[in-house]
Amino acid sequence: MRPLILLVSFSVAAATLGAGPAVASHHGHDYCDTGIPADEELGFSAFPRGDVFCSLVADPKSDGSFVSYVRGSASTVLGTDLGSVGVGDRLALFRVNGPTVGEGVQLSLAGNVYAQFDLNSSSYDLLNADYLLSVPLTIRRGAFSSRLRVYHQSSHLGDRLILLSTAKLENFAYEAVEGLVSLDAGPLRAYGGGEYLFARRPEEIVSTVVHGGVELQEPRALFAGGPFSRVRLIAALDVKTSDELDWSIAWSGRAGFEVSRPPGAEHRTRRWSILGEYYDGPTPYGQFFRDPVKYYGVGLHVGI
Repeated sequence: MRPLILLVSFSVAAATLGAGPAVASHHGHDYCDTGIPADEELGFSAFPRGDVFCSLVADPKSDGSFVSYVRGSASTVLGTDLGSVGVGDRLALFRVNGPTVGEGVQLSLAGNVYAQFDLNSSSYDLLNADYLLSVPLTIRRGAFSSRLRVYHQSSHLGDRLILLSTAKLENFAYEAVEGLVSLDAGPLRAYGGGEYLFARRPEEIVSTVVHGGVELQEPRALFAGGPFSRVRLIAALDVKTSDELDWSIAWSGRAGFEVSRPPGAEHRTRRWSILGEYYDGPTPYGQFFRDPVKYYGVGLHVGI
């Protein structure tokens, strides 16, 4: 309850600070398209589109939807050839836009599902599914943006994995509060922060997670106009470590290209990208978080 009270209090305070007179002006940066349409860039917007905090490119559990093929030295339970799928969406409740276009304070509801399938089985068995429900508060002021959220995650094993496994496997869930701060500097973006897991079942323990990363987006489009509108190269590195895992580092890297419309377009479409990826560290999948894994692959990602 305390994290939720802090979140609401922070939302009210931030909204008050951001509710000054709005002046139409150009974005102070062009790192990413926030997806905010022209008629929602100033003043107060109920159930707005877009967000003032850009999704993390290399986080294995980032926003949006994706489908990926990954191969590597996965845990003995998961196997080596996986189909990794994510489905996510966000319902923005309100946004108080700041004095400059593209700035503001936003409160939303978001839901994501992350699932892994065994591609070595004839029926592509479901191995694990993680369900995440969050309440993110996002803020942008100039080149700085931040995200504070409270979220719940529950993980559920596939039926066939439970039947075939000889190990003791249990579904588990936890609640956490997360804070991230991001800085845009031209084509570069750096972010950092952490999480506090204040409950996990069946083990009632707490844990601290340190989270950071850096991203690079080509400032000039490879192609402009036509059916692709804008194509840019992107690369990102995401790093996480936790005291629960003796501070073992999880490295996640992705690189490829992104297709979107220019930030100033009146009618926006969802961004999509094709990214190669590499991961090395504790498994980011459900209760297998103690198992080390290395994998590489390629995926199609669609932003929200």
